[in-house]
Amino acid sequence: MPAFICTACGTEYAPSDKTPAQCPVCEEERQYVPASGQGWTALETLKCSRRNSFRQYEPGIIGIGTEPGFAIGQRALLVRTPAGNILWDCIAFLDDATVTLINGLGGIQAMAISHPHFYTTMGRWSRAFGGVPIHLHARDKNWIMQPSPNVRLWDGETLPLMPDVTLVRCGGHFPGGQVLHWSKGAEGRGLVCSGDILSIPPDLRLVSFMRSYPNFIPLSAGLVKGIGAALEPFAFDRIYGHYFDRIIEKDGKAVLRKSVERYLAAIGGKYEGE
Repeated sequence: MPAFICTACGTEYAPSDKTPAQCPVCEEERQYVPASGQGWTALETLKCSRRNSFRQYEPGIIGIGTEPGFAIGQRALLVRTPAGNILWDCIAFLDDATVTLINGLGGIQAMAISHPHFYTTMGRWSRAFGGVPIHLHARDKNWIMQPSPNVRLWDGETLPLMPDVTLVRCGGHFPGGQVLHWSKGAEGRGLVCSGDILSIPPDLRLVSFMRSYPNFIPLSAGLVKGIGAALEPFAFDRIYGHYFDRIIEKDGKAVLRKSVERYLAAIGGKYEGE
Protein backbone atom coordinates (compact mmCIF):
# COMPACT_ATOMS: atom_id res chain seq x y z
CA MET A 1 0.00 0.00 0.00
CA PRO A 2 1.29 3.50 -0.74
CA ALA A 3 2.09 6.01 1.96
CA PHE A 4 0.18 9.06 0.74
CA ILE A 5 1.81 12.49 0.84
CA CYS A 6 -0.14 15.75 1.02
CA THR A 7 0.71 17.88 -2.02
CA ALA A 8 0.15 21.15 -0.12
CA CYS A 9 2.42 20.59 2.91
CA GLY A 10 4.40 17.43 2.06
CA THR A 11 3.33 15.47 5.15
CA GLU A 12 3.47 11.70 4.68
CA TYR A 13 0.79 9.52 6.27
CA ALA A 14 0.73 5.84 7.18
CA PRO A 15 0.35 3.38 4.27
CA SER A 16 -3.26 2.94 3.25
CA ASP A 17 -5.32 1.53 0.39
CA LYS A 18 -7.08 4.90 0.02
CA THR A 19 -6.17 8.53 0.51
CA PRO A 20 -6.68 10.08 3.96
CA ALA A 21 -9.97 11.87 4.49
CA GLN A 22 -8.11 15.12 5.17
CA CYS A 23 -4.73 16.54 6.11
CA PRO A 24 -4.97 17.91 9.67
CA VAL A 25 -1.78 19.91 9.12
CA CYS A 26 -3.38 21.82 6.24
CA GLU A 27 -6.80 22.12 7.90
CA GLU A 28 -5.21 24.14 10.72
CA GLU A 29 -4.88 27.91 10.30
CA ARG A 30 -1.08 27.94 10.08
CA GLN A 31 -1.25 26.08 6.75
CA TYR A 32 -4.05 25.91 4.17
CA VAL A 33 -6.09 23.64 1.93
CA PRO A 34 -5.76 24.86 -1.69
CA ALA A 35 -8.88 26.29 -3.33
CA SER A 36 -8.78 23.35 -5.74
CA GLY A 37 -9.08 20.95 -2.82
CA GLN A 38 -6.83 18.56 -0.95
CA GLY A 39 -4.38 16.71 -3.18
CA TRP A 40 -2.37 13.55 -2.61
CA THR A 41 0.60 11.80 -4.17
CA ALA A 42 3.18 9.19 -3.18
CA LEU A 43 6.96 9.10 -3.23
CA GLU A 44 6.95 6.54 -6.02
CA THR A 45 4.96 8.98 -8.18
CA LEU A 46 7.22 11.93 -7.32
CA LYS A 47 10.26 9.96 -8.46
CA CYS A 48 8.95 10.20 -12.03
CA SER A 49 9.25 13.98 -12.13
CA ARG A 50 11.48 15.22 -9.28
CA ARG A 51 15.12 15.21 -8.26
CA ASN A 52 17.10 16.79 -5.44
CA SER A 53 19.74 19.45 -5.94
CA PHE A 54 22.59 20.38 -3.62
CA ARG A 55 24.37 23.63 -2.78
CA GLN A 56 27.37 24.08 -0.51
CA TYR A 57 27.14 27.37 1.33
CA GLU A 58 30.27 27.07 3.44
CA PRO A 59 32.44 24.26 4.76
CA GLY A 60 30.06 22.08 6.74
CA ILE A 61 26.75 23.41 5.37
CA ILE A 62 25.06 21.89 2.32
CA GLY A 63 21.52 22.72 1.21
CA ILE A 64 19.27 19.98 -0.19
CA GLY A 65 16.14 20.91 -2.13
CA THR A 66 13.73 19.40 -4.63
CA GLU A 67 13.35 20.46 -8.26
CA PRO A 68 10.79 21.27 -9.52
CA GLY A 69 9.60 22.56 -6.14
CA PHE A 70 7.11 20.51 -4.18
CA ALA A 71 4.59 21.42 -1.45
CA ILE A 72 5.93 24.29 0.72
CA GLY A 73 9.21 24.19 -1.17
CA GLN A 74 11.68 24.42 1.71
CA ARG A 75 15.19 23.00 1.54
CA ALA A 76 16.93 20.97 4.21
CA LEU A 77 20.48 21.50 5.45
CA LEU A 78 23.19 18.92 5.99
CA VAL A 79 25.24 20.26 8.89
CA ARG A 80 28.61 18.49 8.83
CA THR A 81 30.31 18.76 12.21
CA PRO A 82 33.44 16.95 13.44
CA ALA A 83 31.19 14.90 15.75
CA GLY A 84 28.81 13.81 12.99
CA ASN A 85 26.36 15.01 10.36
CA ILE A 86 22.95 16.43 11.21
CA LEU A 87 20.02 16.75 8.83
CA TRP A 88 18.33 19.99 9.76
CA ASP A 89 14.70 20.24 8.65
CA CYS A 90 13.31 17.77 6.16
CA ILE A 91 11.94 17.68 2.63
CA ALA A 92 9.39 15.20 1.34
CA PHE A 93 11.34 13.91 -1.64
CA LEU A 94 14.02 11.26 -1.15
CA ASP A 95 15.61 9.05 -3.80
CA ASP A 96 18.52 6.63 -4.13
CA ALA A 97 20.80 9.30 -5.58
CA THR A 98 20.28 11.52 -2.51
CA VAL A 99 21.02 8.64 -0.14
CA THR A 100 24.16 7.71 -2.09
CA LEU A 101 25.48 11.26 -2.16
CA ILE A 102 24.85 11.87 1.54
CA ASN A 103 26.40 8.54 2.49
CA GLY A 104 29.45 9.59 0.52
CA LEU A 105 29.66 12.63 2.80
CA GLY A 106 29.55 10.52 5.95
CA GLY A 107 25.84 9.79 6.20
CA ILE A 108 23.55 11.26 8.85
CA GLN A 109 23.94 10.69 12.58
CA ALA A 110 20.97 12.77 13.78
CA MET A 111 17.98 14.70 12.50
CA ALA A 112 16.26 17.77 13.95
CA ILE A 113 13.28 19.63 12.50
CA SER A 114 12.20 23.19 13.23
CA HIS A 115 8.41 22.68 13.27
CA PRO A 116 5.60 20.39 12.05
CA HIS A 117 5.25 21.87 8.55
CA PHE A 118 8.65 20.36 7.76
CA TYR A 119 8.14 16.92 9.34
CA THR A 120 7.18 15.63 5.83
CA THR A 121 8.77 12.17 5.29
CA MET A 122 11.05 12.30 8.33
CA GLY A 123 10.53 8.64 9.23
CA ARG A 124 11.52 7.56 5.74
CA TRP A 125 14.70 9.69 5.89
CA SER A 126 15.60 8.23 9.27
CA ARG A 127 15.20 4.65 8.03
CA ALA A 128 17.25 5.38 4.90
CA PHE A 129 20.23 6.32 7.07
CA GLY A 130 20.06 3.46 9.54
CA GLY A 131 17.30 4.56 11.90
CA VAL A 132 18.94 7.78 13.10
CA PRO A 133 17.20 9.71 15.90
CA ILE A 134 14.79 12.51 14.95
CA HIS A 135 14.87 15.25 17.59
CA LEU A 136 11.55 17.11 17.90
CA HIS A 137 10.29 19.31 20.69
CA ALA A 138 7.66 17.62 22.87
CA ARG A 139 5.30 20.59 22.67
CA ASP A 140 4.63 19.76 19.02
CA LYS A 141 4.15 16.01 19.44
CA ASN A 142 0.47 16.11 18.48
CA TRP A 143 1.45 17.12 14.94
CA ILE A 144 3.31 13.87 14.23
CA MET A 145 1.05 12.33 11.59
CA GLN A 146 3.05 9.13 11.07
CA PRO A 147 4.71 7.95 14.30
CA SER A 148 8.26 6.65 14.05
CA PRO A 149 10.21 4.68 16.67
CA ASN A 150 13.14 6.93 15.86
CA VAL A 151 11.48 10.14 17.09
CA ARG A 152 13.13 11.52 20.22
CA LEU A 153 10.95 14.09 21.95
CA TRP A 154 12.71 16.56 24.21
CA ASP A 155 11.36 19.13 26.62
CA GLY A 156 12.72 22.31 28.11
CA GLU A 157 14.47 25.25 26.44
CA THR A 158 17.77 23.87 25.11
CA LEU A 159 19.14 20.50 24.07
CA PRO A 160 22.87 19.89 23.48
CA LEU A 161 22.77 17.74 20.35
CA MET A 162 26.48 17.31 19.65
CA PRO A 163 29.62 19.16 20.75
CA ASP A 164 29.12 22.83 19.75
CA VAL A 165 25.57 22.14 18.48
CA THR A 166 22.47 23.09 20.48
CA LEU A 167 18.76 22.99 19.76
CA VAL A 168 16.99 26.06 21.13
CA ARG A 169 13.23 26.22 21.64
CA CYS A 170 12.08 29.60 20.42
CA GLY A 171 8.38 28.89 20.11
CA GLY A 172 6.48 31.46 18.08
CA HIS A 173 5.21 29.89 14.86
CA PHE A 174 4.58 26.68 16.86
CA PRO A 175 4.98 26.23 20.65
CA GLY A 176 7.82 23.78 20.09
CA GLY A 177 9.42 25.77 17.29
CA GLN A 178 13.16 25.15 17.51
CA VAL A 179 16.32 26.42 15.83
CA LEU A 180 19.78 24.89 15.60
CA HIS A 181 22.83 26.80 16.84
CA TRP A 182 26.30 25.71 15.72
CA SER A 183 28.99 27.69 17.48
CA LYS A 184 31.74 26.60 15.07
CA GLY A 185 29.82 27.48 11.91
CA ALA A 186 30.35 30.64 9.84
CA GLU A 187 34.12 30.27 10.12
CA GLY A 188 33.89 30.03 13.90
CA ARG A 189 31.61 33.04 14.40
CA GLY A 190 28.53 30.90 14.95
CA LEU A 191 25.37 30.35 12.95
CA VAL A 192 21.68 29.64 13.42
CA CYS A 193 19.58 27.36 11.21
CA SER A 194 16.13 28.83 11.69
CA GLY A 195 13.60 27.19 9.39
CA ASP A 196 10.89 29.84 9.31
CA ILE A 197 10.86 30.33 13.08
CA LEU A 198 12.96 33.36 12.07
CA SER A 199 11.73 34.03 8.55
CA ILE A 200 14.13 35.79 6.18
CA PRO A 201 12.38 38.02 3.59
CA PRO A 202 13.68 38.62 0.04
CA ASP A 203 15.72 41.72 0.93
CA LEU A 204 17.94 39.61 3.25
CA ARG A 205 18.39 42.47 5.73
CA LEU A 206 16.11 41.59 8.64
CA VAL A 207 13.95 38.67 9.79
CA SER A 208 10.29 38.51 10.72
CA PHE A 209 7.85 36.31 12.60
CA MET A 210 4.36 34.96 11.97
CA ARG A 211 1.85 32.56 13.43
CA SER A 212 0.56 31.78 9.94
CA TYR A 213 2.46 32.77 6.82
CA PRO A 214 -0.16 31.81 4.20
CA ASN A 215 -3.00 33.36 6.22
CA PHE A 216 -1.05 36.45 7.36
CA ILE A 217 -1.67 35.99 11.09
CA PRO A 218 0.96 37.78 13.19
CA LEU A 219 2.49 36.70 16.47
CA SER A 220 1.90 38.49 19.74
CA ALA A 221 4.47 40.86 21.19
CA GLY A 222 5.16 38.43 24.03
CA LEU A 223 5.98 35.54 21.73
CA VAL A 224 8.33 37.63 19.60
CA LYS A 225 10.10 38.93 22.70
CA GLY A 226 10.44 35.28 23.76
CA ILE A 227 12.18 34.39 20.50
CA GLY A 228 14.70 37.16 21.01
CA ALA A 229 15.27 36.16 24.63
CA ALA A 230 15.76 32.48 23.74
CA LEU A 231 18.64 33.31 21.38
CA GLU A 232 20.21 36.11 23.41
CA PRO A 233 22.70 33.79 25.20
CA PHE A 234 24.12 32.53 21.88
CA ALA A 235 26.72 34.11 19.64
CA PHE A 236 26.03 33.89 15.90
CA ASP A 237 26.92 35.83 12.79
CA ARG A 238 24.95 33.98 10.10
CA ILE A 239 21.31 32.89 9.83
CA TYR A 240 20.09 30.25 7.39
CA GLY A 241 16.39 30.46 6.54
CA HIS A 242 14.32 27.76 4.87
CA TYR A 243 14.79 28.54 1.17
CA PHE A 244 17.97 28.20 -0.89
CA ASP A 245 18.40 31.97 -1.25
CA ARG A 246 17.35 33.12 2.25
CA ILE A 247 20.54 33.74 4.23
CA ILE A 248 21.64 36.56 6.53
CA GLU A 249 25.38 36.46 5.83
CA LYS A 250 26.66 38.60 8.70
CA ASP A 251 25.71 40.42 11.91
CA GLY A 252 22.99 37.84 12.56
CA LYS A 253 22.56 38.57 16.24
CA ALA A 254 22.30 42.33 15.68
CA VAL A 255 19.85 41.64 12.84
CA LEU A 256 17.65 39.60 15.19
CA ARG A 257 17.64 42.32 17.84
CA LYS A 258 16.75 44.99 15.29
CA SER A 259 14.07 42.75 13.77
CA VAL A 260 12.40 42.20 17.14
CA GLU A 261 12.41 45.96 17.76
CA ARG A 262 10.90 46.68 14.33
CA TYR A 263 8.19 44.06 14.76
CA LEU A 264 7.21 45.30 18.21
CA ALA A 265 7.08 48.88 16.96
CA ALA A 266 4.86 47.87 14.05
CA ILE A 267 2.27 45.96 16.06
CA GLY A 268 2.45 48.61 18.77
CA GLY A 269 1.09 51.27 16.43
CA LYS A 270 4.23 53.15 15.38
CA TYR A 271 3.10 53.40 11.75
CA GLU A 272 -0.54 54.32 12.34
CA GLY A 273 -1.65 57.14 10.07
CA GLU A 274 1.30 56.92 7.69
